[in-house]
Amino acid sequence: MKILLINGSPHATGNTALALQEMAGIFAGQEIETEILHVGNRDIRGCIGCMACSSTGKCAFNDIVNEAAAKFEACDGLVVGSPVYYASANATLVAFLTRLFYSTPFDKTMKVGAAVVAARRGGLSAAFDELNKFFTISGMPVASGQYWNSIHGRAPGEAEGDAEGLQGMRTLAKNMAFLMKSIALGKEQFGLPEKENRISTNFIR
Repeated sequence: MKILLINGSPHATGNTALALQEMAGIFAGQEIETEILHVGNRDIRGCIGCMACSSTGKCAFNDIVNEAAAKFEACDGLVVGSPVYYASANATLVAFLTRLFYSTPFDKTMKVGAAVVAARRGGLSAAFDELNKFFTISGMPVASGQYWNSIHGRAPGEAEGDAEGLQGMRTLAKNMAFLMKSIALGKEQFGLPEKENRISTNFIR
């Protein structure tokens, strides 16, 4: 089994990375392969709604989004980590995720998703909610921990002092590993849920 962890912080060794590494240690003990992809320091533009991906199966802007697409398709679970600077997820990360989810044609059903957020003090729950929407629009079960998946710290490494936050990361990782393994067993015995043909409507008649 594989989990892709996305670091949406511009700082490769900041508190977001610390939270993801805490989870990666648990996954290693569960014999789950992990890869941490650092995107928060990249120059990533937002989606322009050109719809080129509907015919090519990839984003028109050939950057780390297209590089990450194959990794996303191959993984069984996705963890997205973001710092919180102004009551929302990092804008670079949001641009990355919007294009990644929108441009990839493969079925994401039953890949397990989890979001983690890091901040000095506030705005965590708003950013946490924002990130979870990427999973729920794609039929991805959302793993939960013992609280909202957040960790506190301002200076790099300061979150090491947040014992409760670190415990939350470990609990989340254990729950996520269990959920992934349970879904794998369910696929073997029952298969994936049957899908209806997609109905797409708008509010202009």
